[in-house]
Amino acid sequence: QLQLVESGGGLVQPGGSLRLSCAASGLTLDYYAIGWFRQAPGKEREGVSCISRRDNRQWYADSVKGRFTISRDNVRNTVYLQLNSLKPEDAAVYYCAAVRPSLDYVCYSISERYDYWGQGTQVTVSS
Repeated sequence: QLQLVESGGGLVQPGGSLRLSCAASGLTLDYYAIGWFRQAPGKEREGVSCISRRDNRQWYADSVKGRFTISRDNVRNTVYLQLNSLKPEDAAVYYCAAVRPSLDYVCYSISERYDYWGQGTQVTVSS
């Protein structure tokens, strides 16, 4: 049974940090590109970051560039998203998603390209 499980969300003050994890079961992440998305109340889901399955090529939304870092540990079958210098506008439910692309060095910023999704983890940024 293929499953993605996010964890690591929580309440943090502005300027704080969190590390989100996306643990996979039923699939080997080596073969998949992984994306992180977020959705705040009343807003559409937006792409935050993604990482290719080879060479760790990465993409970041302009709003998080320089503050968030995506990484993968294929031994642990887990992808991480390090969130630094958090702002109130970063508050949202964060989702990870996986797709097995035909090309090794791509990942996608749009949610429609992904086939598998986790249930999400809540990030709250408030003083």
